This record gives sequence, C-alpha cells and structure tokens, in this order.
Amino acid sequence: MEIIVRLDVMLAQRKMKGKDLALAIGITEQNLSLFKSGKLKGVRFETLARICEVLDCQPGTCWKQSRKNETADPREVGSAAL
Repeated sequence: MEIIVRLDVMLAQRKMKGKDLALAIGITEQNLSLFKSGKLKGVRFETLARICEVLDCQPGTCWKQSRKNETADPREVGSAAL
C-alpha cells in the first residue's frame, strides 16, 4: 500500500500558495516541498495537525491510502510511502 499526498489539491482548492502554508505551520518551503512529494521518512503528528488546522480539513482529506495496483487519479500528486 502507498500513501497518496494530496496537499497540492488542497492548496489549489483553498487558493493558497505553498509558501503561505509553510509560513503558517512553521516549516520551510523546502520541507513542505519534500512533504508534498512524499519524500519524507517521517512526520510529526504536530505538523499534520497544524496542516489540517490551517487548511480546515481532516487528515484523510490530504492523505489517502492506495493499493499499489490501483490507478492513481492524475489530479493527485506526490505518491509515496511515508
């Protein structure tokens, strides 16, 4: 199973830039970029909670579990195991 990161979709829906989200949650734009691409080895629950608070969403809205044989929705980006 993989985790599909949908932060770009959420940012677009909220008409928010990644730079603004990074500033609001207290991380660098570079770390947010790694987060969105799914290239992180780990993440703190505190960071997840801040993202959800700023984007006014639930974790399942930004991250989705997918079976490897499923075809990913092209609107979803950053598929990787976290």
